Amino acid sequence: MFASINQGKPSAPSSSSQYYEAAAAISSAFHDKSTLRDGLLKQLKQNGAGADFALYTSLAFYVQELREQKDTTGDEIHLAPAVKKRKLDGETLVNGAPRADTTSSVSLSGKWSGTLFESISFTVPQRKKLSLELSIQPSEGVRAINPSTKETEFGVAWNDIENVVCLPVPEKAQAARNFVVFPKNGDGLLDAAEGAREPIVWTAADTLPRGAEEGAKTQATVMLDTLRGGAITVQEPKESEFASEIPQPHRKNEKAYHVKAFRGSKDGYLFFLSTGIVWGFKKPLIFFSFATIDSVSYTSILQRTFNLNIAARPTSSDAEPVEYEFSMVDQADFASIEAYIKKHNLQDASMAEERRAKKLNINGVRGQNLEEGAEAGEEESELRKAEREVEMQADDDEDESDDENFDPGSEGESESEGSASSDDESDDEGGGGGNGEGVEGDEEEEEEEEEL
Repeated sequence: MFASINQGKPSAPSSSSQYYEAAAAISSAFHDKSTLRDGLLKQLKQNGAGADFALYTSLAFYVQELREQKDTTGDEIHLAPAVKKRKLDGETLVNGAPRADTTSSVSLSGKWSGTLFESISFTVPQRKKLSLELSIQPSEGVRAINPSTKETEFGVAWNDIENVVCLPVPEKAQAARNFVVFPKNGDGLLDAAEGAREPIVWTAADTLPRGAEEGAKTQATVMLDTLRGGAITVQEPKESEFASEIPQPHRKNEKAYHVKAFRGSKDGYLFFLSTGIVWGFKKPLIFFSFATIDSVSYTSILQRTFNLNIAARPTSSDAEPVEYEFSMVDQADFASIEAYIKKHNLQDASMAEERRAKKLNINGVRGQNLEEGAEAGEEESELRKAEREVEMQADDDEDESDDENFDPGSEGESESEGSASSDDESDDEGGGGGNGEGVEGDEEEEEEEEEL
């Protein structure tokens, strides 16, 4: 044993499969700690067949899970490379978390009959480049494969998919599309304790490379055509549903289908589709299907921006709805958003009865709030409310400006005439300048007397 240790280049351990699994786990978990990584690998190799490979592998998995938990909760995402999947208590895990497929009859590993796309950029649940395989077979689905290890990193079967959307990537010079696969219980409305699951998001180019053959399709189009053959309808934005009034800065001749907004300190985009509203593309992504929306309201309506509030709850829950506020929405898209909401009856009185009487609530009931002077059977639109508030604010600004420029002596009133009675007398004599005209009349009478 000592002879082998003292050799310049020790031979590989006899249990090669366990050795390489432990070495791969260590390299992945300590990928940015070169000194520690190299030391562990050297120690592993020197111990040879006597090494406790399971201990090394377990240690690497544990470190990997801790790092991923920290990255998930942090503001910035620096995900470490994924490690190989392992089994714990009979449950298949990928990167320490349950994989998307929870149906025992469907396997995300093994050979599929799908189409493979190399070097695809994923952003959720991992931010890295992987191979994407799309299969329309009912027993298969969507999965990401590590090109080096050929292992499945994550995936979801068709019978476990709720929605698939294809959205243009906003504010990019080169056209691209984001594909978002929402699994069941993965619409962003559930907490982790309630069995919430993450969607899968990847980006595909929507432009042809140089030298492409005539009639060739973009990568995004090929993916879209592949997905359309599956069991789930792929949802895309349509101008008939919603289109922004704000031109795109990079591609001004193309319609924009997104609305930029903020949720807290994070910026993102709202897409208004035929079946719901999508918020992306930073974690957590949310899909507000019409069935989950209780009500919609506008707040903080200013001349340039307003806030859009969506009260929603999972369809499987009887809990109180949670309000999601999206701030700093451009006023230019106000009318289009309101038209979309009314088109899909999101202002229907049967939704969110507790919010009907609230000010600026879309779900107002005809004839309600009579105490505020509203006529029965009439319903004021949100756009008109916003315009009226802006007009009132403008009038208030003008009044304040008039008050600042007011000169108490500018209307010719004498020092003894400052009361309300003097105003009435001046009105009887012909308006605000009546006092001055009275003085001129006295002077004319005096001149006539002198002439006589």
